[in-house]
Amino acid sequence: MADTDVERFEVTRQIAASPAAIFAVLRDPKGHVLIDSSGMLQSAEGEPVGAVADSFVVHMDRESLGDLPMGKYDVTVIITRFAENAELEWTISGAIQPPIKHLYGYRLEPTETGTLVTSYYDWSQIEDRYRESGIFPVIPEAGLKATLGILARNVE
Repeated sequence: MADTDVERFEVTRQIAASPAAIFAVLRDPKGHVLIDSSGMLQSAEGEPVGAVADSFVVHMDRESLGDLPMGKYDVTVIITRFAENAELEWTISGAIQPPIKHLYGYRLEPTETGTLVTSYYDWSQIEDRYRESGIFPVIPEAGLKATLGILARNVE
């Protein structure tokens, strides 16, 4: 598949912490801000999520990417997959409607030395008008790797 055909990034890192410790960060809105490598997530409001369809608000600042002059705005994170200590996936809804339908997520697999953490970003379901905008992927693969590094630093 040519790079222009890629519509999903997936990266994996071994982290020396239990799935429960890692999942506690991932399900907490403040945890998303804590481990964000993009600089876009400024703060968050809401309770830790516990099921599909749970949501929370994240205050964003797109200026950190330097690609679009969107300034500060809010998005609602909506959980699309939830398996305690094993999987968390979400999409976002915000000013752009209908929602773009890009997905972010984590899978956690216990290992003898901690947890194998897989982070993914999937924009395969976005509408053609968003795809044609040329801004996808919003987050590069290196951003996912960096976020896993920040996650490791905070839970190990």
